[in-house]
Amino acid sequence: MPSTLRRALTAGLLALATAGATLTLVPTAAQAAVLPNNFKSVGYLPSWAGNVNTIQYNKLTHINYAFVLPNNDGSLRPVENPSKLSSLVSLGHANNVKVSIAVGGWNDGNDSAFEALAANAGTRTAFVNNLVNFVNQYNLDGVDMDWEYPDPGTSANNYTQLMTQLGSALHSRGKLLTAAVVSEGTYVQGVPTAVFAQVDWLNIMAYDGGSPHANYDWSIASINLWKSRGLPASKAVLGIPLYSRPGYYTYSALVGMDPANANRDCATVSGVQQCYNGIPTVKRKTQWALANAGGVMNWELSQDTTGSTSLVSAMYDTIMGGTTPPPSGRTGRITGIGGKCVDVASASTANGTAVQLWACNGTNAQTWTVAGDSTLRALGKCADITSGSTANGAKIQLWDCNGTGAQVWQAQSDGTLRNPQSNKCLDASDNSSADGTRLQIWDCFAGANQRWTLPA
Repeated sequence: MPSTLRRALTAGLLALATAGATLTLVPTAAQAAVLPNNFKSVGYLPSWAGNVNTIQYNKLTHINYAFVLPNNDGSLRPVENPSKLSSLVSLGHANNVKVSIAVGGWNDGNDSAFEALAANAGTRTAFVNNLVNFVNQYNLDGVDMDWEYPDPGTSANNYTQLMTQLGSALHSRGKLLTAAVVSEGTYVQGVPTAVFAQVDWLNIMAYDGGSPHANYDWSIASINLWKSRGLPASKAVLGIPLYSRPGYYTYSALVGMDPANANRDCATVSGVQQCYNGIPTVKRKTQWALANAGGVMNWELSQDTTGSTSLVSAMYDTIMGGTTPPPSGRTGRITGIGGKCVDVASASTANGTAVQLWACNGTNAQTWTVAGDSTLRALGKCADITSGSTANGAKIQLWDCNGTGAQVWQAQSDGTLRNPQSNKCLDASDNSSADGTRLQIWDCFAGANQRWTLPA
């Protein structure tokens, strides 16, 4: 994880750190979240920080305990705070959260043990056997490999052999194999594409880079880099930092300095600008991941706040925003000009999918709920004005329901649907009734292309 604190098991560094699917369960404090489309919310818990009793288990799917370290001969060093690990497993499993052991970490940049053990068939086998025994001993659900970092070339080839052998051993026992990987640069090539088939997913450490630190565009580019190499979207998990750069201030410490920092991405501390991810950026990243990746991950849980400013909560609320049951309302088709139906293009549930007119066909793509909160919902998502625009011609899309003004539609007595935020009406572009006509907002005038018949 972070290069100056990341997985370092020293008191000095600890001191520095402190400076369309359907929801099938209703989450409670005793139930883990059931996330749509096998979406994952992964948190790391260090051996040296954090309390297992304060974790928001009901908002996570997986927790990685950091770390256990290898030796050159494939043996494992004693894990720090083994009783803490045991308690984490017990509490995690009681809340339907899977717990894995993270192996390695930054370790002051010393990956010599990985290099040595991976280079020899005998020590590779010893390492795999020792990890399997460790997983069984602590009743773990898997292993998160965190070799920082295999070099391109011979080291990368040895990494592939190690991950292939480890994947076979774990998957045959019903266990997970994941890996934490770098966000950009030369070391990306240290993870050959052959490894993609061996892992359940990759935790992509999209932090410690970008200016400002871990900004939205840079982070998304990190995930797209891995996807461009052939990593399936479902195996790409977006890492989100809970700390700042260039200094290492935890998110909880920054919010403690000024509660308004929860909604910022940069704050000045002792005359130096420290940049991190506040609630709006975390929600925006999570929304992107819902449509384009397999999950979100955070480093690390002890750095979060509790209550309304929690970033784990911000991720969870965003994930569930499109799948929570809507307020009671009327469900059926919405028809407009030419008797055509309001339709979700290709019945896609991806954020940004066009909302259009199409010949009525009775499919789910044309089944809308006019909800009690004045949203129009189909396929578990909401009719949304792109980018929250208030301009004439702004297109309507499908998006995660998020409670913003861009998703409010109020039925008027003249048959129009008015968006109060823009004071404009839902409109069929160019007064057309052709299949594929995009819906947009436009100044209200109650023409035929702005009058809609809602479900009875």
